Amino acid sequence: MALPSPSPATTAVVTGASSGIGADIARELVACGHGVTLVARREERLRDLANELSGAVRVEVIACDVADPEARATLFDEIADRGLSIDILVNNAGIGTMGAVEQSTPGDEIAQVRVNVEAVIDLTTRAVQQMVPRGRGAILNVGSTAGFHPFPGQSGYAGTKAFVHSYSEGVRGELEGTGVTVATLCPGPVRTEFLQSAGMDEKEFDAFPKFLWMPSRDVAKVGVDALENDRGTVIAGVQNKLSTRLMQALPRKVLLKLLAGNHPALRRDSKSVG
Repeated sequence: MALPSPSPATTAVVTGASSGIGADIARELVACGHGVTLVARREERLRDLANELSGAVRVEVIACDVADPEARATLFDEIADRGLSIDILVNNAGIGTMGAVEQSTPGDEIAQVRVNVEAVIDLTTRAVQQMVPRGRGAILNVGSTAGFHPFPGQSGYAGTKAFVHSYSEGVRGELEGTGVTVATLCPGPVRTEFLQSAGMDEKEFDAFPKFLWMPSRDVAKVGVDALENDRGTVIAGVQNKLSTRLMQALPRKVLLKLLAGNHPALRRDSKSVG
């Protein structure tokens, strides 16, 4: 079992825990007996979740913007000041942009990299350097099926998730035999606040085939199972596994034309330009 045993002196840090997959991963970890430290920008939402989860395990709340290097630098120190060591880290915080690059805002694209790439490197590095000397620990990085191939309409987002996949696998290889493991959770489309924050409305959700959608709680279970059983990279849902493999097998020219022609954000941008 790769997931460390629960202990009153240890905690599982979950970033992006205020809603969606992050909140459900926290619920799953608490159900397994782990204390959790909920991290996100919206403290009120975190406290609501903490009230729901409090009981048999210790639940901590830390409001932190992981895009801010200074905030990240003090996060683990604050946890240590509370008398806790980090046995589990879940890098779930993420943001995404949608639309054609020619219509994008450079600042938004860079902000996406800060959260999806920079924060993952920073927090993973800090966690590994604490976990390896203790000989125990587990890290779950949340990627996406979008990271397995180019994704016109979400080019920057898919690029950041491709990084998460490659980086996580590399670190996993480095840590073999140390007692510390890394898993990567790759969801397909999930109906959470993430897509709305990225600029997609309810009508545009239908552009993604209905059979690919999964509830966030089911995705969270896949992620925690990946840690428990040391599975490495996992794609959530058989339907998403098959879809991803199919797209990888298609000639790149065909794939790009298919994806660009069907992404709702590109159709929207095309109308606005025309």
